[in-house]
Amino acid sequence: MAWWIILIVVLVAVAVLLIATVVGRRAQERRTNQQRAEATELRADAAAQAREADERERLAEEEADRARRQRMVAEERAREADDLDPDVETDREPERPVDR
Repeated sequence: MAWWIILIVVLVAVAVLLIATVVGRRAQERRTNQQRAEATELRADAAAQAREADERERLAEEEADRARRQRMVAEERAREADDLDPDVETDREPERPVDR
């Protein structure tokens, strides 16, 4: 085989390797960009979910506060009923209204 044919074969092989390397890098870069875009979307979804969870938590705390206040009112009314009922014995003295 002539030396120039060997040279052409080597040059073509090197060119093919260079092209394959460039194509491979571009494909990797494209995958990386897609992963970045997906990560950005996931972060946005996570942030929205966290905001929704914070709002639900705030509403739950407000509801719990309302329930505690209602319970206190109910307990106070039960104490008043016990104080008024002559058939119920309590260990405490009946509360007297404060004159203002």
